[in-house]
Amino acid sequence: MKLITLALAALPLISLPLLSSATKPVAPRAASPTGQEPASEAPRRAVLVTGASSGIGRRTAEYLAENEFFVYAGARKDADLAELDALENVQGIRLDVTKPDQIAAAVKTVREAGRGLHGLINNAGVFVLAPLAEVTEEDLHFQMNVNVYGPYRVTKAFADLLIESQGRVSTTGSISGHATWGLGGPYTMSKHAVEAYTDVLALELEPLGVKVSIVEPGNFRSQIFQSTVERLQARGYTAEGSRYEAQLKGFLARDQSRSDAADPLPVAKAFLDAMTSETPKRRYMVTPNQREADLTLGAALKRIAELNQDQPFSVSRADLHSALDSALDRALDRALDAVGR
Repeated sequence: MKLITLALAALPLISLPLLSSATKPVAPRAASPTGQEPASEAPRRAVLVTGASSGIGRRTAEYLAENEFFVYAGARKDADLAELDALENVQGIRLDVTKPDQIAAAVKTVREAGRGLHGLINNAGVFVLAPLAEVTEEDLHFQMNVNVYGPYRVTKAFADLLIESQGRVSTTGSISGHATWGLGGPYTMSKHAVEAYTDVLALELEPLGVKVSIVEPGNFRSQIFQSTVERLQARGYTAEGSRYEAQLKGFLARDQSRSDAADPLPVAKAFLDAMTSETPKRRYMVTPNQREADLTLGAALKRIAELNQDQPFSVSRADLHSALDSALDRALDRALDAVGR
C-alpha cells in the first residue's frame, strides 16, 4: 500500500481513534539594522530553534524573541525564512536537520555572529502515518532520520558552543513518547527514542554544565490534519488494499481544520522555562486538557505495573506506593528549590 508520509514541524500526539508559567513577557526590542545589539542595551542571549516555520516552532521562536532572546529560527523554504527574518530579534537560518552541510553552515553562521549560543531547541520533526505491518523501510528510515537523528546531528554540531556558554538543550518530544496509538507506530517509536536520548544526553552533558530537558506536548492548534488530507489528495492516495482501510478512509473523510484547538503558547512557555530556570525540569508535559494528561500518566503507570507483574523480583504494592511517594517528594523538593523555598 502507498504510505502516508508527511514532513511537518514538531508534531504532537494526534487524535486518531485510540488515540490519545514562566517569565512574564516583556516588550520586544528592535533589532539593529546591522544584526548587532544596540550599544546601549545588554546583549540578548541567543537560542536556535529548529523547525521554526510554523506551529510550535514558530510560536516558540516568537515568544522567546519577545522575552529577551535573540532567536536563530531554522526553516527550509525561502518564503518561511523571509517571514522569520521580518520578526524582531529573529534571524531565519536555512536548516534541514537531515543535511550535514546545512547544519555545518548554521554552526558557522552562529559562531561568526559572535553572540555565542545559550540554548538549542530541537523542534523539527516529521510524521509518518502507517500500520507497522505495512510501513516500508524507506518511510520508517525517513521518520527516524528527522525525529531521532536530527536532534542527534544538530546537538552534536553545536555541542562546543553550548558547553562554552554552559547553556541549555531542549527537544520537542510528545505525549506519544509515553502513550501509543494505532497507525502511529513510526511516529511514537521516534518519540519514545527521543525520551531515551534526552536522559542519556543529560547524563553526559550536565557534568559539563549544559542543562538538558524535553518538552512533551499534547494536541495544540496546527494545520497538521488539513495539510495531511491535502497532501494525500494531491498524490491521489487511497487506502485501498490496506488491512486498515476503514480506519484510514475515516481519517481522510473527517474535517481536519482544527481551528478550535488550543493555542500552543503553553508549549512555548515551557521552552522559555527550560531556557531560563536555574533548575529546569527534565520533562515538561504540556497538554491542553485533563484527558490527555490522564492518558499519558496512565500509560506510564501501566508500563510500571507490567514490568512488575509475575517476575522473580517483583515488589509489593506497598513498596510501589512507597517508591512513588519518594519520587513525588523528590520532585517537590526540586520545585521548591527552583523558587527558593
